[in-house]
Amino acid sequence: MNISLTKLPWWGQIVAFVVLAVAGCGAFFYYYEMPAHEDMKSRQAQLIALRADITKGLGTAKKLPEFRSQVSDLETRLASLRAVLPDEKDAADLLNRMQTVAAQSNLTIKSFKPGATVTKPLHAEWPISLELDGTYHNLAMFFDRVGKFTRIVNISGLDVKGKDKPEPNSTITASCVATTFVLLDKPAAAPAKPGAATPAAAPKGGN
Repeated sequence: MNISLTKLPWWGQIVAFVVLAVAGCGAFFYYYEMPAHEDMKSRQAQLIALRADITKGLGTAKKLPEFRSQVSDLETRLASLRAVLPDEKDAADLLNRMQTVAAQSNLTIKSFKPGATVTKPLHAEWPISLELDGTYHNLAMFFDRVGKFTRIVNISGLDVKGKDKPEPNSTITASCVATTFVLLDKPAAAPAKPGAATPAAAPKGGN
């Protein structure tokens, strides 16, 4: 059946035109306007997020000199810590320093025996057995000077014995353990728990 608008009365033509216009506007709004509106909302959200990131970045940039100052302070503190806790042990250097301090205190180091290192989470303890010969006064001077070392040295296990035949600069013998500390570059690995499974050995190939 052929339908022609020209066959409709004038008011029918107006109604048909209005219906078609409304349908066209609805189709345009549904297929073009709504997607464009959603895309605009998405872009506005992205813009807000970008502005927030820029603001955050500017705030961080303003704090950059403060961060650099903190890093410099931490590096200075680390250098000071390494002076107290060196990152490696040097028996020769420590022996020379001990001998120098002993000589200044009129003591003689009879024995200098480094022991096994005891590893802790962040540092290692390095015990050294000492045997000294001198007087009570000179021994006290020696310990006082050792206590003023930049490097930390703890004295323990002190045993002092008087000589049966004392001499003017040799009335006692003393033994002790001088423990110094070494800063570890990497934290020590945690010991394996008792009963932990160990990797099985690979089976030998048959002949």
